[in-house]
Amino acid sequence: MRIGIACTLKPDTPPPAGLPDDWHEEWDSPETVTAIAEVFRRWGHEVRILGDGPPLVQALLREPPELVFNLSEGYGVSRCREARVPAVCELLGIPYSGSDPLALALALDKSLTRTVMAAAGLTVPQGLTLPPPPHGYDGDYAEFPPLLAEAGLSLPVIVKPVWEGSSKGIRRHALVEDPAALGPAVVRIWQTYRQAALVEEYIAGEEVTVGIVGNDPPQALGVMRIVPKADPQRFIYSLEVKRAWHDQVDYEAPARLPPAVYQAVETDALTAFTALGCRDLARVDFRIRDGVPYFLEINPLPGLSPTSGDLCYLAYRVGYTYEQLLRAILEAATRRWGLPPP
Repeated sequence: MRIGIACTLKPDTPPPAGLPDDWHEEWDSPETVTAIAEVFRRWGHEVRILGDGPPLVQALLREPPELVFNLSEGYGVSRCREARVPAVCELLGIPYSGSDPLALALALDKSLTRTVMAAAGLTVPQGLTLPPPPHGYDGDYAEFPPLLAEAGLSLPVIVKPVWEGSSKGIRRHALVEDPAALGPAVVRIWQTYRQAALVEEYIAGEEVTVGIVGNDPPQALGVMRIVPKADPQRFIYSLEVKRAWHDQVDYEAPARLPPAVYQAVETDALTAFTALGCRDLARVDFRIRDGVPYFLEINPLPGLSPTSGDLCYLAYRVGYTYEQLLRAILEAATRRWGLPPP
């Protein structure tokens, strides 16, 4: 089969001046794309790296593959950036792996996703979305603390960008425990990431993630617990933690949770997958408080780095090799499109 890999590659240079150091955090490294391509080639497929943006479109028009394996996170700060590749593929009639444009765009917008998940019956932390003012902000932050009470929120809260992934914008200072720190945290998101800030109830409890692969029906790979090595009382799975995970956390999979809680987390993850109309793969994150899973977010385009992807960490710990994980994803996509199995 002729497979094209759509991907937004990390450059080997730092972000331009004025942009945060996590500006490229979601994008795939050349090592990840090469690892995937090499696996597919070992299975006998013809593989081309398509990239993203105009070069991707030109390549698809010039020589369309039989399937696009989609890793593309997209450029810029648009909440629709992850939906572009599947939208182009649908326009050109080219089969692709992973979720459709609507699911990808909706999942990237954490505020809208919270509404969908609550309607699907999941427990969602209390939250408040604050869009940036149209002409910038030069106030004294006094108006922010009263907004918490109006929204039924109390400290501590987490403040994060409303449509980013890979923990972009979620640093240690994202956990706000002092009312005076709320305004600066919100304005930092507005000014740095050029989008609304989501202020969300901090759920003190276990942080877990669920991997899902397949369709009809989708299968949960298992539940992985992120176990902090220090300060579990105020732990957040921040960007600093992810970048230094060897020193910061242990990954425990299957998570050692009470059976009823484990089952509840898996059930909620599959409900989230179905409610959003996801396909082929996803990862769903929760916090558990008093045995209740609180939905945090769903990622229908999770990273597949063999050395730094949470979905891969989980898969390895429940008995999958990297090749077996990729085969499960590719099989789900090819079966859905009526293509030969990989």
